Amino acid sequence: MNHIKSLIITFALALPLLASAAGTVEEKAQYHLFNPVPKEKMRDFVTDRPDRTESPISVDAGHFQIETDLVVMTSNKETAGGQEVKTTGTSWMLSNVKFGLTRDIDFQVVIAPVNSVKAEVNGTEVANTSGFGDTTLRLKVNLMGNDEGDFALGVMPFVTLPTNSDGLGHKKYEGGFLVPFGYSLADEWGLGGMFQYNRAKNESDDDFHNEYVTSLTVGHPIVGELSGYGEFWNQFSTETDSKWQATVDFGLTYMLIPDVQLDAGVNIGVTEATDDLNPFIGFSARI
Repeated sequence: MNHIKSLIITFALALPLLASAAGTVEEKAQYHLFNPVPKEKMRDFVTDRPDRTESPISVDAGHFQIETDLVVMTSNKETAGGQEVKTTGTSWMLSNVKFGLTRDIDFQVVIAPVNSVKAEVNGTEVANTSGFGDTTLRLKVNLMGNDEGDFALGVMPFVTLPTNSDGLGHKKYEGGFLVPFGYSLADEWGLGGMFQYNRAKNESDDDFHNEYVTSLTVGHPIVGELSGYGEFWNQFSTETDSKWQATVDFGLTYMLIPDVQLDAGVNIGVTEATDDLNPFIGFSARI
């Protein structure tokens, strides 16, 4: 266990060095949090939403970006011991707030301020909780492709703080890292993928287990500023008696103005252990 922790710590500490070695473009190297990139030199507006595959492109230095689920819902039905168990959840204003630190690095704060979960057994409500969710701190480091080339690669270490109330999460710190990539294909097709490692608390005790997430997404313009995407996401866990989780995801994005994007979509569970449906609507904006 200690060697895993040491590896993650060493990896995180090495990120700024990796980023600086990733082919810095001189004309943007001078900009930072307190010396913003001029509007005319900013890269195209790129977000981590609405698909579940994160983007390797960071926010331009000195600029602020917010990506928000206005509302996201989950619904799941299963039969256990001859009883039908239905769980539904709703989150409002689930937001990822980003700050561009340097040409290749941004800092992100993910908050879930309003959440509710309800459970029913054979149509009778047995639990109903609501409150604040956990907070996740992330650092995105672009290793290549931020401002040039068809291929981009990044690394994102993160830690989740147990800020939840009313049992809407664990009371332990969790963490891990992501490795997202993106590739611009011919005819305006875009391909993205991600590998993610989570160190997560067990459901039944205070021990921890490993989770491994992979995803692949493809997107293409439909008409004008309207685009669509399709995605496959899956997660494997080393926790005892855990099951494979997977979804197929579809969504639309609409660029309202150059720095404001609207979106909507649904994630559809394709394995027994996955929520049946996860619809959402949201928006992203950059300043």
